[in-house]
Amino acid sequence: MSTTLPADWTTLPAPTDAPGWIARAAEVSAVLAVDAAARDKAGATPYAEVRLLKESGLVTLLGPVAHGGGGQDWPTAYRVVREIAKADGSIGQLLGYHYLWNWAARLVGTRAQWEHVEAEAARNRWFFGGAVNPRDDDLVVREEGEDADTLVFTGRKSFSTGSKVSDVTVLEGVLEGTDKHIFAIVPSDSEGLAFHDDWDNIGQRLTESGSVTIDGVRVPWASAAGYTDKTFAPRVYNTLNVPVIQIVFINFYLGIAAGALETAATYTRTKTRPWLHGGHERAVDEPYVIDVYGDLTAKLWQAEAFADRVAEEAQRLHDDPDAITEDARGKHEVRVAAAKAVATEAALEITSRIFEVTGARSTASAEGLDRFWRNVRTHTLHDPIAYKRREVGRHVLTGELPEPTWYS
Repeated sequence: MSTTLPADWTTLPAPTDAPGWIARAAEVSAVLAVDAAARDKAGATPYAEVRLLKESGLVTLLGPVAHGGGGQDWPTAYRVVREIAKADGSIGQLLGYHYLWNWAARLVGTRAQWEHVEAEAARNRWFFGGAVNPRDDDLVVREEGEDADTLVFTGRKSFSTGSKVSDVTVLEGVLEGTDKHIFAIVPSDSEGLAFHDDWDNIGQRLTESGSVTIDGVRVPWASAAGYTDKTFAPRVYNTLNVPVIQIVFINFYLGIAAGALETAATYTRTKTRPWLHGGHERAVDEPYVIDVYGDLTAKLWQAEAFADRVAEEAQRLHDDPDAITEDARGKHEVRVAAAKAVATEAALEITSRIFEVTGARSTASAEGLDRFWRNVRTHTLHDPIAYKRREVGRHVLTGELPEPTWYS
């Protein structure tokens, strides 16, 4: 891809409000869209794409203004993810996961820890990855050193989104002989951290989501997030990681769907031929074509509006993290589950049905329209949507709230 940046990204001040940052994301998206289909085919490590996110300032969106960050909130971050995913679902996912892991220090860390991490991340424009796949065995964490002042992480994870393009990686494991879960942020070039080039799936091909081996990665006890004198003080806020990442999913699904619809509409306007027996000179005048675009657009707008509403509800929890109750957390997760179900269904339908209104020639490999469906289909299998609907249904029928797990 071209690495030439618009001059104002480097010569003008960064945006100062949400509309400005969303507009900046749209500029980045336009750059990514130019060769998105070709980059999807090549499947190369997205170093240039991540550099684009850094140089545009998007990686620092949630960071403190005093240290060069954007000082924005989660609803803005989600909209930015959606905008980037319109052009490239993989890069939208990478950016969304980056926001999650950048925020992880605040999720579980002490104030001193997360203030330090957020300041350093903003100043240095760190890009975050994470090796925290809960379907695999936990990493084993052992104490070492004369005063047991060092933690040593060992194990393997099947997925590590961000891997080679990240500056730092979040690790999570269980302290040997205990039930203590420990998060730590380490440099991605740490000795003992090995990323493997084995991500070869039909969609989200540029997410660098391959496996990783963690072989004796050493971390000072003082860097264990949320621990003071080796003791962790739990809060309900610590359990918001799942709702946050699920809203990330929702937004890059909807971004991919919006990109598919926009790309298809351009194709229909410029390339689709009217049916020879339809009696119309242009495809855009075919009644069934008009109907499908109207139907799909209405479903997209409906899902986007719901997603935005849920994101605003989530922000109220972030605004007062010490006041969150288990009841408030559970009710929010039900809303997130419902939004996830709606977004998944809308994105799958939109990305598959666009071919009905673009025509047979649009299936040519050179057009790359299939990448939108492949991307959505691949990631929506992350956790079964039936279980999201179950969370909603149980709450409606019995008042039951989801128990916090890695997936709810």
